[in-house]
Amino acid sequence: MSASEISPILERQLLLQLGDRLKRLRKAQGVGTVEMAARAGITRNTLRAVEAGDPAPAIGTYLRVMSVLGVSGELALLAGDTIQPPPADSAAARSRRAAPVVQVRVSADDTRHRLQDLQSLALHEEAVRLAKADPALVQQAQDTVRRWLATGDLRSASLWREWESILGAGSWRKALGRTRHAQQLRQASPLVTILPEEARQHILQQVGDLKKGIVIGGTPSTPQDGEEFQKTP
Repeated sequence: MSASEISPILERQLLLQLGDRLKRLRKAQGVGTVEMAARAGITRNTLRAVEAGDPAPAIGTYLRVMSVLGVSGELALLAGDTIQPPPADSAAARSRRAAPVVQVRVSADDTRHRLQDLQSLALHEEAVRLAKADPALVQQAQDTVRRWLATGDLRSASLWREWESILGAGSWRKALGRTRHAQQLRQASPLVTILPEEARQHILQQVGDLKKGIVIGGTPSTPQDGEEFQKTP
């Protein structure tokens, strides 16, 4: 599948990949979280959010971390005019040679349950968005938790009781992280029960597209002067 617009799932996957890459770079350079946070001028919690691909930190925060790690030039390339179309009156614009087309295929790693967790995270982010807008949905989730506590598997009781606190306080971020505990909370979550079926299917479709691979990039123009494009493997 090709994408001219970034879907929420694709956006989330790109952030997750960026966070993973920054974390790997930090570890490869032998820099601890305390030192890294100090050099970037941010807190350790903010650094953890960046390395988790959290959308909450500002782009400037990501840039500071990238700068410390020596990869800010990649963002500078994007911000500059290097990859922009040439001016209309330039020789490059008048050339009949077809412009090179860069395409990037993005997909999620289906190993280690990464894709499954991305799907769970996306479902919960949408459920939280709806719950914030409609208190009745929060009440619905609370009723579900109480019913589970009364009749469900006691092995999940501690997580359900924690969900009672989360729903009561609106402390959603506890369940939207990438920690093992956040994953456990999502696995025992009442929030997915409040999602409309249409919203659920829309997210599942986006995840399915990502599993197949989404191509980001321009569409090649017709070659001129007998030239042909070469396909990249």
